[in-house]
Amino acid sequence: MIRPQYYLRQSSEGLLAWDVRRLIELSRGFPVKPVDLSQVEELDETYWYDQEGDTPTCRSILQHMELVENASLEYPIILDQRGRVMDGMHRVCKAFREGRTAISAVRFAVTPEPCFVGRDPATLPYDE
Repeated sequence: MIRPQYYLRQSSEGLLAWDVRRLIELSRGFPVKPVDLSQVEELDETYWYDQEGDTPTCRSILQHMELVENASLEYPIILDQRGRVMDGMHRVCKAFREGRTAISAVRFAVTPEPCFVGRDPATLPYDE
């Protein structure tokens, strides 16, 4: 069972949020292909700290480190139609840290519509 979590992206319409569990369900059966880690632009971005109010405190960094350590590379990451990571950054970080050059991925031909538009992340349903 996967914990409730969301992929968030800023837009001109406000914050867009996709339920990761829905992304997993929608991408089931997609072909799994290797993606070179050098193509994962998010490795050089403020991926987890790009929302207003997000601060890379020591505690939050340690929490991400624990998630990276416990991430399973058995599951492919999920990419949108442009090749941006929608799910799996902890797995990307783990693969990079282990010295791998590629990671398994599935990719949407057309990025699905977000589940929420313009909502504060704190108001998203995390207890389902």
